[in-house]
Amino acid sequence: MEVNSRHHLRSDEVRDVEDRLADRLGVEVDADAYELVELDDSAFDLVLVDGEPSVLYVEREANAAESSGDEPRDCEPFLTVRGANDYPPERRVVTVDAGAVSFVSDGADVMRPGIVEADADIEAGDLVAVAEESHGKVLAVGRAMTDGDDMVGESGKVVESVHHVGDDLYEFDV
Repeated sequence: MEVNSRHHLRSDEVRDVEDRLADRLGVEVDADAYELVELDDSAFDLVLVDGEPSVLYVEREANAAESSGDEPRDCEPFLTVRGANDYPPERRVVTVDAGAVSFVSDGADVMRPGIVEADADIEAGDLVAVAEESHGKVLAVGRAMTDGDDMVGESGKVVESVHHVGDDLYEFDV
């Protein structure tokens, strides 16, 4: 992953990131430095929080196709896998059993039979953190394909993987 540009976020941008993460995930990110890293050939931009790649900007699902070249991408901040392990989310969490861990860690989409619990407030299209049940460690970030109260079941894909342990974004180092 090549860095296109880096710059510190303005105070209003920092407040926006902190407020949106608090609202969506129930986490309080309070740091001294926030730096936006725009990446070439990537669907994401990163925010370094005190030097760590803790937040990523992901294009919104519904608006991604509507964005024109003249406007900035319509993106939403969400924690990276590393960020979610540093600032554990209280909401928008999908928990998988031990049998799903190796698949999810390799970037596979999450299937219903592997899910043991999902936040009932998740709506289809939301970004979610996928955690393993033993220790609560986040393995992936994905996009919900169904509502949270419909995730536990017998068959079907319910979370599309966006970012996972070991991918280029996880391995990103400044």
